[in-house]
Amino acid sequence: MAEDKIVSDGSPALSVQLGPLRLKNPVLAASGTFGYGREYADLTDLSRLGAVVVKGISLLPRPGNPPPRLVETSAGLINAIGLENVGVEAFLKDKLPYLRGRRVPVIVNIFGNMVEEYAELASRLDGAAGVVALEINISCPNVKKGGMVFGTDPVMAAGVVRAVRSSTSLPLITKLTPNVTRIADIAKAAVDAGSDMLSCINTVAAMAVDIFSRRPKLANIVGGLSGPAVKPIALRCTYEVLQAVSCPVIGIGGITGATDALEFLLLGARAVQVGTANFVNPGVTAEIIDGIERFLRVQGLESIEAYIGSLDTRCVFPFAEEACAALDLG
Repeated sequence: MAEDKIVSDGSPALSVQLGPLRLKNPVLAASGTFGYGREYADLTDLSRLGAVVVKGISLLPRPGNPPPRLVETSAGLINAIGLENVGVEAFLKDKLPYLRGRRVPVIVNIFGNMVEEYAELASRLDGAAGVVALEINISCPNVKKGGMVFGTDPVMAAGVVRAVRSSTSLPLITKLTPNVTRIADIAKAAVDAGSDMLSCINTVAAMAVDIFSRRPKLANIVGGLSGPAVKPIALRCTYEVLQAVSCPVIGIGGITGATDALEFLLLGARAVQVGTANFVNPGVTAEIIDGIERFLRVQGLESIEAYIGSLDTRCVFPFAEEACAALDLG
């Protein structure tokens, strides 16, 4: 396609085809770490992003968990925010209009405690101007099943996706949890039920304790680990999912610079989401976009499409960390 060729100023083309979506580049802001977009508008140019995945939305507002809800750990962050959000009505009325004016595609992350809630959310968001896709968070407990997380069981995961699919014409992305034995089984079930794409991974179940007070550091006791510590897990999960399905996959987990993003793209992910790194460096997404472009230029590649999925698993070469450092990709 013409868009995949080197652009008029000589720069490599960064646009990607993500299922039915055509994005200007493969770098997205991840849900839960970018608020509703406006929170970062004075810190980075939202229009440069491939898309913004907004904070998870439920039917009704949620206050989230009591504090403390965040704790830093080695190479990562554990959160137990509890999916605090304004609810779908306030999102449509107060949050979405601002993003429409920022010239950035909006992907809405949705969640519920029952299948019916997912379906109702999808119906309410269907046709909302500016929303280009839904990301289904299946790392949520099904209250009808005693709190069992939808995303840990292929049948329940498929049930959620099927209900959402029947309620909207928007492209669907199912966000997979790593807290399972075989993530490929969940991936296949979601795709068979109608998911157009997959994103992986959500946070890894974790906890932290204080040896002096002898108490958990989170009021919720257990939270979700994100940040650089989870990247090797995320890469493995992404690779396994890519071997199991043929639909587009978005890589998430521990991406703090262009080198990290390129690793997921090398596996075959067609886009990446940047999460926890936004807390450390609010301008990191723009830096990653610039770093990917520099890498492609040095490699002599006309487009990101020429790099995606080019991993050669036949043999292992010495790491090229010095070469990456010389390029200053981040």
